[in-house]
Amino acid sequence: MTDTTTLSVEDLTGIVTGIFRTAGLSELQAERVAAVIVAGERDGCKSHGIYRIDGLLRTIDAGKVAPMAVPELSDDGSSVIRVDANGAFSPAAFHIGAPVLVERTRQQGIAALVINSCTHFSALWPEIEALTDRGLAAMAMCPSYATVAPTGGTRPLLGTNPIAFGWPRPDQPPYVFDIATSIAARGEIELHRRAGTDLPEGWALDRDGQPTTNPDRALEGAMLPFGAHKGSAIATMIELLAGVMIGDLTSPEALDFLGTTSLLPHHGELIIAFCPDRFAAGRRGDPLARAEVLFDAILGQGARLPSQRRFATREISRRRGIQLSAAEMESLRQAHRT
Repeated sequence: MTDTTTLSVEDLTGIVTGIFRTAGLSELQAERVAAVIVAGERDGCKSHGIYRIDGLLRTIDAGKVAPMAVPELSDDGSSVIRVDANGAFSPAAFHIGAPVLVERTRQQGIAALVINSCTHFSALWPEIEALTDRGLAAMAMCPSYATVAPTGGTRPLLGTNPIAFGWPRPDQPPYVFDIATSIAARGEIELHRRAGTDLPEGWALDRDGQPTTNPDRALEGAMLPFGAHKGSAIATMIELLAGVMIGDLTSPEALDFLGTTSLLPHHGELIIAFCPDRFAAGRRGDPLARAEVLFDAILGQGARLPSQRRFATREISRRRGIQLSAAEMESLRQAHRT
């Protein structure tokens, strides 16, 4: 008897979509949530794959997300497009706003999509790739809830506050990075806890503000920013741009709203898209071709571009299917509640 099960991307998508239909999500929300979870599993990003299902179901059961909410698009013809998620999960809101964002960016060269009042759980790169696939450069960012101490501090104040960027590349996967401004994603600490392994040094503080490698104590205390004061500054920028500026919750406010870190955070998100051709108009050279010169130079030194391993895993998953352990298959069965 094998310890693993291999599922096609389509089969796993059907299973995960069914879990969320059963949990009471609307068809739109179930489909979009399943799509980003399966994308994480397909690309080998375990911290954003089916591991996330349990937290999603807890948040639904706690009444902290509106399972049948219909996100509302607000478009005044300007470069700022808004979608009020009305408490829905964020992928549904992005799905509604993205086509308008693409059209407006091509018209004006730059445009922003503001998502308000959403429950957020997913990686940002699926949204970035939806825009690079349309020939646009893009960046996305959002707060979280207060789990990260600012550099020099000892208590949670900032969120893990991810930021992602993508650049389109003709006939090959885009240049994409998606990073937490904490030294690691919170999901990575939870995976260490489940595996019974210590954290690397320098990842976290305990509840007394002392360094710890114990994942349980880290989850009770605070994570640390990447790059010390540099990561702390970028995380603060994200609080300002994707919280304060868009009229939504900052990470401390999101934690106050929930009262716990065991549920998924409620806040907003900011996505900015750029049309390279519009920005380079009248200047020398094709911006996409010039970018390839830079990428070739990076690769020529033996370095790799971000997401290369993820794209390689994606191709393997498409050809051979996605392998899940016996424990992961059991978690899917347990999640498919009636």
